Amino acid sequence: MKTATLAVLLPLMTFAANYSARRTVVDGIEVVELADAAHHLEVSIAPSIGNMAYEIKAGGKNILWFPYHSPADLKARPVFCCVPFLAPWANRLDDDSYWANGKKYLLNPDLGNVRRDNHQKPIHGLLSFSPAWTLVSADADARSAYATSRIEFWKHPEMMAQFPFAHTITMTYRLQNGEVEVETTVDNHSTDPLPVALGYHPYFQLNDAPRDQWKVHLAARDHLVLSNLLIPTGERQPVEFADPHPLHASQLDDVFGNLVRSADGRAQFWVEGNKQRITVTYGPKYTVAVVYAPAVREFICFEPMAAITNAFNLAHSGVYRELQSIPAGGQWKESFWIAPSGF
Repeated sequence: MKTATLAVLLPLMTFAANYSARRTVVDGIEVVELADAAHHLEVSIAPSIGNMAYEIKAGGKNILWFPYHSPADLKARPVFCCVPFLAPWANRLDDDSYWANGKKYLLNPDLGNVRRDNHQKPIHGLLSFSPAWTLVSADADARSAYATSRIEFWKHPEMMAQFPFAHTITMTYRLQNGEVEVETTVDNHSTDPLPVALGYHPYFQLNDAPRDQWKVHLAARDHLVLSNLLIPTGERQPVEFADPHPLHASQLDDVFGNLVRSADGRAQFWVEGNKQRITVTYGPKYTVAVVYAPAVREFICFEPMAAITNAFNLAHSGVYRELQSIPAGGQWKESFWIAPSGF
């Protein structure tokens, strides 16, 4: 499972039936490895680099786009890849300020922790490559292998200065029955409601066909119209993509709503090559799907989002009425699932 030059086993190693969890150090980076032997599925996570899973190997093939030899390379030259976590906001804000609970909050760019897009708009929050995550547990039992990490946002002044809502985020990767579940829990310690606009930006790749031969299933009814700055205008149109949609016909950088869900409230997106398929299932509180598949790159992103782009400001202006919020002392929890097949 290693492409790096150094792997030192730490004391914790747990095996139970088909599942195992172990902690290692790879090129100086602490890593957690989860394995499901029955389904030939392995997950490697780097808690100190945004708590990102950087490998999900199905039959020995990494289904995540990871343009590095080791997590140490990612830490030294971070670019978006693997499974980045986007919070306290996902995607773009239209200004260096945002509204929450009827109050206007200003970002402080001098703190150096605000990312910018090509139009210099704040993008993807504060935590994508954060070293502030702490590994809480890594274990396996007869049903699954799992790793839980936590970031206590409220302890970090440079984070609170940009988003002054005291909260804790707990993330669990769980490997079970041939699927990877990514569970996110947010506990609001503030006296005010905490608006929820977080999301993930996972990068997937197939190995048995080039990108222009991939086909995509888009489980959505609404296609959100975007401005030239990729900010939703408030207008929605019916989804008119073919099902499945051939990627050779276009590139994608689109926002979708009104997801098509099964009886359990889940929505499934997938990409398929010759025989390989990656299915990404959104839990009910992930109400928005961003799909990104640039024409010249061999990856596709199915991005589970709790809100649309620029949700804080569009909610304040009355354009967006579906912004979720955590009451004082309350909790938000949701999962998405990644399931490879045909590898």
